[in-house]
Amino acid sequence: MIHDLYEELAWRGMIHQATDANVATWLAQEARTAYVGFDATADSLHIGHLVGIVALKRLALGDHRPIAVLGGGTSLIGDPSFKAEERPLLDEAEIEANAAAIGRQLKALLGSDGLAPGDQAGDGQLRIVNNADWLRNLGLTEFLRDTGKHFSVNALMAKDAVRTRLTTREQGISFTEFSYPLLQAYDFLHLFQHHGCTLQLGGSDQWGNIAAGIDLIRRRTDSKVFGLTWPLLTKADGTKFGKTETGTVWLDARRTSPYAFYQYWLRTDDADTGRLLRLLTFLGRAEIERLEQEVLEAPQRRGAARALAVAMTTAVHGADECARVQRAARSLYEGDLAGLDAEALGMVLAEAPSTLISRTALADPGLLLVEALTTTGLVPSRTGARTALVQGAVAVNGAKATDLDQRLGPDDLVADAYIVLRKGKRHYHLLRVD
Repeated sequence: MIHDLYEELAWRGMIHQATDANVATWLAQEARTAYVGFDATADSLHIGHLVGIVALKRLALGDHRPIAVLGGGTSLIGDPSFKAEERPLLDEAEIEANAAAIGRQLKALLGSDGLAPGDQAGDGQLRIVNNADWLRNLGLTEFLRDTGKHFSVNALMAKDAVRTRLTTREQGISFTEFSYPLLQAYDFLHLFQHHGCTLQLGGSDQWGNIAAGIDLIRRRTDSKVFGLTWPLLTKADGTKFGKTETGTVWLDARRTSPYAFYQYWLRTDDADTGRLLRLLTFLGRAEIERLEQEVLEAPQRRGAARALAVAMTTAVHGADECARVQRAARSLYEGDLAGLDAEALGMVLAEAPSTLISRTALADPGLLLVEALTTTGLVPSRTGARTALVQGAVAVNGAKATDLDQRLGPDDLVADAYIVLRKGKRHYHLLRVD
């Protein structure tokens, strides 16, 4: 057993609040059963869930017994915690499908090859349960009599999440969402009674819900259980973590490509890299401290951001996919696109604008490059296109183009499907051949 697990979590910045000052000693005494909940409002987890996933893995590696709770029941209601508006209610079939998909993700991420490659301790200990299995069969009168009676309406209204909604929304909060803390508290009670679970972990926005569960267990069973929260992830500038101009960064490759996932981490601000390396990776202290020092002494190397991108992409998508993404990124940076297949090229340029052209447009004598630059919008005019060519600011498939009379033909196709135009260092346009 890892007796310094709490200290390790604290060093990594994963402890924000604890419900008891003695939780560190208690955690080191024997193997404990602990749970983290995941709502089922989408068919994939996103990078905001990674702290909870890592917490479960660290518990397993410490010979504790982690439980991942899928919110198939609570997602029918919706957690109001610090939400400006009430969530749209999803139908049961959609939530059931979401829960099943998330369960598969968790099994992949928390197995022997997930998150901490080569680290076998704790394998097979993870239990995944769905709270729909007990909440959907719960009788209303039974729930109100045995659980509701232990909650004061005054205390619930005093919680920050509820009070905020009461003061910022004209319609306040619905009874449906108002009841959410009772349901999550009941989850903890059920897990305590049926699985011996004595610890709940969650983000700091779950503090009130965790405390409610601890209080319910004390009142119903006269037993003591514990809770820990980690800080919510935000960037150093205060903006929300895990959001880009195109939306949420998902763990499912169908929603966020491995390349886009890798690039998200690679673009991490230096002010955030050390904290994220501690929170989300299984790199050792010495290596993380070395990378943090490098950020201070040689920030231009971007070593910490690169290590973070590799660690997270490997954890979520596997070592082979991470290597493939790195090769694709290197090919794009070096302008050597010839070796990329259609899938890889589409992945690295997924966010670039594109234009569909017919194959006949490339037939002899070919498509005039000046014309292609203007019709795609990379340059505003034919005069501007000629100027950019003369200045050496244009590249075709990564190769600099300077010939004003250059034409694009079948031989310029990459993977027999694309031609990549670039103006300057960052402005790409993809010609897709029909």
